[in-house]
Amino acid sequence: LESTLIRHNVSEEEWQMQVDLAACYRLAAHYGWYDFLFTHNSARVLNSDHHFLINPLGLMLEEITASSLIKIDLDGNKILKSPFEYIKFGFTIHSAIHMNREDAICVMHTHTMEGMAVAAQKDGLLLLNQKSMCFHNRVAYLDFEGIADHLDERDRLAKDLGDLNSMILNNHGLMTIGNSIANAFILHRRLNDAFQIQLLAQS
Repeated sequence: LESTLIRHNVSEEEWQMQVDLAACYRLAAHYGWYDFLFTHNSARVLNSDHHFLINPLGLMLEEITASSLIKIDLDGNKILKSPFEYIKFGFTIHSAIHMNREDAICVMHTHTMEGMAVAAQKDGLLLLNQKSMCFHNRVAYLDFEGIADHLDERDRLAKDLGDLNSMILNNHGLMTIGNSIANAFILHRRLNDAFQIQLLAQS
């Protein structure tokens, strides 16, 4: 019933976006890219005032459905009713990108073991293999400031990212931006693979 009500309150295009983002979360769970409740991905709702979808706090990635996603604006206000809250520092990171990049349809941010391990290295991503070479001059870095719970961090994050689509958040994790959910996911998989290969080579 809940799914039907939400589906009737959004356009077919927006509902498809919700379905695709939910599938993205399920794929992230499949690949083991979760940090319990603290992984967050988002998708901008097209033809809206920079509204975007983000995951509900309290659900594991494999439990997220299209109807459980939360639609919020750049001030963090819920656009549609939801019994769930969302991760506030996830809002800081994702709103920073959605408010500054018109091409950012999907933003993926994870704390994979590989991502955090490479993000902890002084030299970051090394150009050791063909997967990592895809990111030559195409990956940004963000200095660690602790948990992203201050909105003034948004300007610094957007500035450091610039027009790139991949970022290593030092001592934290990784992020990719795509002009579609599928594009962001494929880029994320490729970047995480490059991290994994680097760690295997270093071992």
